[in-house]
Amino acid sequence: MQPGSVGRLGLVVHPVRDTVEQARVVQRWAHEHGKEVVGLRTDATRLPDDVRLVGVEEFAATVDAVVSLGGDGTMLGALRLLVGRKVPVLGVNLGHLGFLVELEPSELPGALERISAGDFTVEPHLSLRTELRTGTERRGAVAFNDIALARTPGRGTVTAALSVADQRIGYLRCDGIVLATPTGSTAYSYAAGGPVVSPGADALLVTPVAPMSGIARTIVLGVDEPVRIELLEGSGPPVVEVDGIASGELAPGSVVEVHAERDAGHVIRLDAADHGRRSRVKLSLLDLPLLPEEMLELVPRELRRSETTQRR
Repeated sequence: MQPGSVGRLGLVVHPVRDTVEQARVVQRWAHEHGKEVVGLRTDATRLPDDVRLVGVEEFAATVDAVVSLGGDGTMLGALRLLVGRKVPVLGVNLGHLGFLVELEPSELPGALERISAGDFTVEPHLSLRTELRTGTERRGAVAFNDIALARTPGRGTVTAALSVADQRIGYLRCDGIVLATPTGSTAYSYAAGGPVVSPGADALLVTPVAPMSGIARTIVLGVDEPVRIELLEGSGPPVVEVDGIASGELAPGSVVEVHAERDAGHVIRLDAADHGRRSRVKLSLLDLPLLPEEMLELVPRELRRSETTQRR
């Protein structure tokens, strides 16, 4: 992106949190620099009144860069919205342990100046393009973290045949099957015992959740190896989750085909090295057997912020 090439800035905001204050920061900066800010009509209640609202198609087709206000889920939604357009997305963290998002709200004004000047790098991300087939019905989905087939409580385990590049690999009988990108390796797949994979790696992970028989460990594949999962007769009807969002059930006999796509999403990085260090710390915190308030006891008292200060 060339300096000054951001003419229209898009805002994607958390679906529940109040994001008006942070959106005003973006709107104020844009007004002072002669830029236009647009948001989605569905986000109207969480945006300032003077932000122009547009539909999904116009938003995806016309923005030059996007600011995501929320957490990793909001960021993933922005990437899915823009898939294939190579529009850079900046993540501002309004949540807890975000791995994709880089900035805290206080850092936003300076970040906008750097984006306008072209002073940033772009981190490309893989996506998983998926076709779900049940009988004659077909539907597609795109994920940047993972596609999961999760057991429906009380409806039986997930039993499926796994093929890679048209070769039968084996079968899985488990509580769920997670197909993850390197970015998604720290999410559901990691919780199920899968490895952490660098975002810079070209890989696709297949991780069984609580396996009972069949394949019992994560399989790491190349991005040019398409994956086919066929639900066998007697399998329970799993719920399909796309980046953690439920997308209906699949009946036995259904087929899931997944192709990885390089360079499908672009994430803005202002300091890639610092973001990497923060992510490693956040990842280590996930394995600590402590609650957040208990972890605070590990911090010297003089370095702690009061609860009042944290809420400002």
